[in-house]
Amino acid sequence: MERVAILRSINCFSVVCNRLLLRRSSHKCFTRKLSSSSITSRNSLSRRSSSSSSFLLGNNLKLTTPCLNLKHRFPSLSPKAIATSPNYISPEFGGAEDEALAAEKYGFEKVSEQVIDECKSKAVLFKHKKTGAELMSVSNDDENKVFGIVFRTPPKDSTGIPHILEHSVLCGSRKYPLKEPFVELLKGSLNTFLNAFTYPDRTCYPVASTNSKDFYNLVDVYLDAVFFPKCVEDFQTFQQEGWHYELNDPSEDISYKGVVFNEMKGVYSQPDNILGRTAQQALFPDNTYGVDSGGDPQVIPKLTFEEFREFHRRYYHPSNARIWFYGDDDPSERLRILSEYLDEFDASSASKESKVGMQKLFTKPVRIVEKYPAGESGDLKKNHMVCLNWLLSEKPLDMETELVLGFLDHLMLGTPASPLRRILLESGLGDAIVGGGVEDELLQPQFSIGLKGVSEDDIPKVEELIMSTLKKLAEEGFDAEAVEASMNTIEFSLRENNTGSFPRGLSLMLRSIGKWIYDMDPFEPLKYEKPLSTLKARIAEEGSKAVFSPLIHKFILNNPHCVTVEMQPDPEKASRDEAAEKEILEKVKTSMTDEDLAELARATQELRLKQETPDPPEALKSVPSLSLSDIPKEPTHVPIEIGEIKGAKVLQHDLFTNDVLYTEVAFNMSSLKQELLPLVPLFCQSLLEMGTKDMDFVQLNQLIGRKTGGISVYPFTSSVRGKKDPCSHIIVRGKSMAGRAEDLFHLMNCLLEDVQFTDQQRFKQFVSQSRARMENRLRGSGHGVAAARMDGKLNVAGWVAEQMGGISYLEFLKGLEEKVDGDWAGISSSLDEIRNSLLSRNGCLVNLTADSKNLKNSEKFVSKFLDLLPSPASNKPSSWNARVSPGNEAIVIPTQVNYVGKAGNIYETGYQLNGSAYVISKHIGNTWLWDRVRVSGGAYGGFCDFDTHSGVFSYLSYRDPNLLKTLEVYDGTANFLRELEMDNDTLTKAIIGTIGDVDSYQLPDAKGYSSLNDFKEFADAVEAIKDKGVVVAVASPDDVAAANEERPGFFEVKKAL
Repeated sequence: MERVAILRSINCFSVVCNRLLLRRSSHKCFTRKLSSSSITSRNSLSRRSSSSSSFLLGNNLKLTTPCLNLKHRFPSLSPKAIATSPNYISPEFGGAEDEALAAEKYGFEKVSEQVIDECKSKAVLFKHKKTGAELMSVSNDDENKVFGIVFRTPPKDSTGIPHILEHSVLCGSRKYPLKEPFVELLKGSLNTFLNAFTYPDRTCYPVASTNSKDFYNLVDVYLDAVFFPKCVEDFQTFQQEGWHYELNDPSEDISYKGVVFNEMKGVYSQPDNILGRTAQQALFPDNTYGVDSGGDPQVIPKLTFEEFREFHRRYYHPSNARIWFYGDDDPSERLRILSEYLDEFDASSASKESKVGMQKLFTKPVRIVEKYPAGESGDLKKNHMVCLNWLLSEKPLDMETELVLGFLDHLMLGTPASPLRRILLESGLGDAIVGGGVEDELLQPQFSIGLKGVSEDDIPKVEELIMSTLKKLAEEGFDAEAVEASMNTIEFSLRENNTGSFPRGLSLMLRSIGKWIYDMDPFEPLKYEKPLSTLKARIAEEGSKAVFSPLIHKFILNNPHCVTVEMQPDPEKASRDEAAEKEILEKVKTSMTDEDLAELARATQELRLKQETPDPPEALKSVPSLSLSDIPKEPTHVPIEIGEIKGAKVLQHDLFTNDVLYTEVAFNMSSLKQELLPLVPLFCQSLLEMGTKDMDFVQLNQLIGRKTGGISVYPFTSSVRGKKDPCSHIIVRGKSMAGRAEDLFHLMNCLLEDVQFTDQQRFKQFVSQSRARMENRLRGSGHGVAAARMDGKLNVAGWVAEQMGGISYLEFLKGLEEKVDGDWAGISSSLDEIRNSLLSRNGCLVNLTADSKNLKNSEKFVSKFLDLLPSPASNKPSSWNARVSPGNEAIVIPTQVNYVGKAGNIYETGYQLNGSAYVISKHIGNTWLWDRVRVSGGAYGGFCDFDTHSGVFSYLSYRDPNLLKTLEVYDGTANFLRELEMDNDTLTKAIIGTIGDVDSYQLPDAKGYSSLNDFKEFADAVEAIKDKGVVVAVASPDDVAAANEERPGFFEVKKAL
């Protein structure tokens, strides 16, 4: 069990490539889905990304962030995907004559056709003759098929119309007239992706599946949803997803409710988000980017149902659509499916009306000062933020210039050793970087950079430092080693083309649509070879300074279109905003007659009744679903060979990886002293960002960039079923081209054994950065903090993880900042003690993934790596028998929304793990919690999680307007299960949906799901959580005070910010 737990953990993000693969947009996109259930092992706090090692025996980690932020500054930089077969032969796509006949038959004309060597695909751009709808049909041998339909949706105000409509169109349609076909698809599909995004100027509806029948089911539901939604005739859907007045009784106060309304309240509670929105709107005062497509909570209630309907009529039309198909399905079938919908429409002027206007460049800079909600603790004068933002061009840039700008951005900011990033952090003027660097997802590109955690008096110094550093970089250029490292890192990512669990076809779609949506070439963003070769040739011929320095001068130093945003902490802002909202609602109530109030109360009850009433069986049956016979009987086989080298266990996985070697080394952490655990994350960062005796950290970082695809170090902790002691390891992960295997293992040795913990100031920066990250996590991902805290109260593994990434860790960091100055020698000694405790050949585990030839060649380098590790006598395991103090806790932060958790260990009730737990947990999340916490409760997300290793069953909510009401929903789960009635179709759907969620190797036999008795047995287990479970809420002071007034002493209050 322990080895499986370790292996599951090794799916963690590469530090070095993280900036390349994850988009750091200041303009946020919003997603439809944030509700799920999952069955996991609760593990490391360092789940930053997915790096492709295909050996994994399982990865049950759930993405619960509200927005999938993908970066494509470089035309092909994306999260990773499994590589194409080495024996790839261009598939028989069908002859040109057949394709032409199909296009003619279904009303399309071929506009252009190209072979995209970079993704081994044939791409054809079609245009629907009748409506003008455009289709990119990409054919290859990728079984993970992708469909997407995208509309340009430029808003004129900040009422959030595009965002609310994105939520609403998936709430029933002409062909599927139930409340939420989207949720029914979640319940019973094998989808590999199912969601929707709202950007500042477009709305995307993508789906993906490896099962052809499932894929076409998803496509049909989405097409019917966007073109023929019920929401344009259903005022209650608008109320539910957008906003409405809620009044339970005429004697009570009126409140605002709505899923998007509460989602955006959460967004506007986060300082970084407020900064990003302020900057974008100030950079683009004259076009659609000058408003918030997601919606401003103060403006959302101004939106009318008539405006909502009109927006759909105007923009959700084939004439305004870009449609994407990708994968190994029949290209002619794609045309047939689309023609059934598109042929129902005539051409419209939507594509002209939706064009995004250019923002003209300013003639002089602009400065804006904005307030953000801050807590009362800490030195407010040291919590300012400042960010400089440039609009780089009045027109879209060509691909070659964009590529060069992307490289420049990586050179300046992409790694800890990058000069602009390093100099700002080393200055001591702030705690962490803000600003996204180069952003090119909108019509015109931007560049942003700044610091947070700045003293009020130091704001001018930060601005001066940014400008002087940029001037110095323009004058002196970059080190040759830095350019080589950046080139290797970027080229490695381009050629690896590995998107992990994220569908490769969706990554390509988002890349293509970034140009296509503005009527530019959709093929160009998919092709990087030519511009990359051109750039490399230019650097070789002209030198890097001649390539990059003119861009710094032109786009930044000599560019007057600069907006400086200063954010000031205001401990009264949150309460002022709440008071202003309350005053508005009081005026609304005062203006109403008794009859009006009675009618509003009746409408509130009517909406709630509709939300909580199940769809009739005939409506549910309208949604297409799979049968158990459509499910593959055999799980995916992952080859594994277990052996030993130098006494260490070595796992080898013979898989095609495009000549890339992936390796992970796990070191047992169980001998570490309990008091050293909170230092472990900082120890991991120090290994990567401090120097050795022979190299400073910049040289070491550049060497890693030049020789490898990245190295990361992170902790992992999990409970082990049936054992009290947890599984805890430090994992060192790296990847390189197979020909660089020797370099990879040498550098891993270098990091582990040669790094010196002597740089006091850098370590102090690490502490400040970590504290800033944790504080940001509290505001934006409070549900994760609550989950970690509850785990820490319930089991040792949870306590260990909480020490390294929860509230306890934040408290430790606050004290450590002072201790670094007073006892650096002691801290440095503790870091060495951690290394000496961990670093041993005995008990370490090596994992390798590559093809058989490269695996064989790498063995000698593994042997040398292990030879260099110390081999001390086995260290005695430490006793970590500790827990976070029991009892209900409210972690108070300045926020307008809450994150509410409740959990208990159901193994302690006598529950024995059964395969049905997977299905039941998912069913609870997709029915009871979705309906009560999200739909009628108004939270952005409600979900549950069952950690099968520890036995902890958790309920969690996200951006939730409620607190005690949500806990009442959790407590009603057992009765929901006992009263549940399910026919065979519903049960089958639940099974299939679970198979789509759970890794195949973990799938229990479907026979284990055949009885409703399992649901009743599970009800008895979760009943214990009602009375014995622990509650942790990350919440606003007012809501916590109200809860403690209603239930005296219910929460122990802890101020975190």
